[in-house]
Amino acid sequence: MTYAFPPGGMPPLTDDPADAGAIFTEAYAFIPASVMRDIVASLLPGWDKTRAWIIARPLTGFAETFAQYAVEVAPGGGSTMPEPDAGAEGVLFVAEGEMRLTLDGAAHTLVAGGYAFLPPGTIWTVLNTGDSLLKFHWVRKRYEPAPGLPVPAAFVTSDAENPINWMPGTDKWGTTRFADPNDLRHDMHVNIVTFKPEGRIPFAETHIMEHGLYVLEGTAEYLLNRDWVSVKAGDFMWLRAWCPQACIATGDGPFRYLLYKDVNRHPSLTLGGWAAK
Repeated sequence: MTYAFPPGGMPPLTDDPADAGAIFTEAYAFIPASVMRDIVASLLPGWDKTRAWIIARPLTGFAETFAQYAVEVAPGGGSTMPEPDAGAEGVLFVAEGEMRLTLDGAAHTLVAGGYAFLPPGTIWTVLNTGDSLLKFHWVRKRYEPAPGLPVPAAFVTSDAENPINWMPGTDKWGTTRFADPNDLRHDMHVNIVTFKPEGRIPFAETHIMEHGLYVLEGTAEYLLNRDWVSVKAGDFMWLRAWCPQACIATGDGPFRYLLYKDVNRHPSLTLGGWAAK
């Protein structure tokens, strides 16, 4: 299994910038892989030999609950202080290379397809112990506690270890769920959605959850608000709440994306907040 990641580098100076197709609207943003180049990468305090494409961040009036990164670490690089916000939870998903992850002192080796959930307050470190670049996706969210519910525990798993749960009546659209959807301790899910060729979402989903969708593999036509957008491996879609969405997979192979959504909490009755404090 291979998983897409930003290409970096620099496109030929003869390319037409308009051909990239990047879009930012009041309801969604579409950030194609072709614009995730060296000059838009960020360096991060506390990280060595590392750069990141920050492709989503909380933005008032848009999608407010999460940040999403694609992180590239050179051999020997990493961080012993990766998370600057003690209240943040996170998910790491390895696209390529080898990650040495420590969670509260326990060491884990993650390779392509590896997945880790990091609750707030976890002491964790990341090191690239391989001979090639480590490339991984990182989703961060400020955890929202709920009365009577403890914080969920950290865990490490992988894409290969978890089944695809097919939607009712079809074997062409399904979700790989890394956290139990009935576990109310979790206030976010980061899953993988899979479509076989010609698989589709047969209605325009419109809902309270915000989304980050990073295309890991394949191609599709994706409905974003009023627009059908052609998407492919390495592209990113960023949807605010209630943005209509649907999908029709194209091509001869699977279409898969890493999906973030906020779940299992009451909406705040105060503007600018997700849950009442």
